[in-house]
Amino acid sequence: MAENNEALAVVAAGTAFELCASQDGTAFVLRSKTNHLSAHLVGEDATRFRADYETIKLQFPDWQADQMLAQLWDQGGYSWLAIEEAR
Repeated sequence: MAENNEALAVVAAGTAFELCASQDGTAFVLRSKTNHLSAHLVGEDATRFRADYETIKLQFPDWQADQMLAQLWDQGGYSWLAIEEAR
């Protein structure tokens, strides 16, 4: 979550993945809805994620949210930072 307890808003969502971000872009939560896992990204991880996300959006402008977020989850390695969500 955001370091300053700032609320996160959904910025991209599909059926399998969801991305939430702080208004200032310093914190992100990347969720795998199907696996019930979330990667909470702050600090250097958030900075790297923001750059990776912008790159994917520029390289593949026609991709839907699930395609972009799956690419970041799998190939970007953000799944390694994920923890299981409470059900």
